[in-house]
Amino acid sequence: MIGRVVVAVILIMTFAAPVFAGPKSPGVDRREHKQKQRIKQGIKSGALTKEEGRALTAEQKAIRAKEREMKSDGSLTREERKELHQDLNEASKNIAEQKHDAETR
Repeated sequence: MIGRVVVAVILIMTFAAPVFAGPKSPGVDRREHKQKQRIKQGIKSGALTKEEGRALTAEQKAIRAKEREMKSDGSLTREERKELHQDLNEASKNIAEQKHDAETR
């Protein structure tokens, strides 16, 4: 009897978890994380000045805010995901440009 209850609870949790998790965007989230790490590394190594780091971090925050707003209706469409990736592409270029310019701290 207890075994059946445990199995039932596990099955309910397994199928209900995705409903409560909200819209997923693992590719976007992974890229945001990697870009954040690139900015941190650039500041630590001196390739980015603190001002450059602040500006790049603000750009990342704006992208995350946009992502949260897109997810607020409960779904992230293919078009919204594409738009976020385009924003992340631009941010990635900005990180590379700032890390490889002549300014150092």
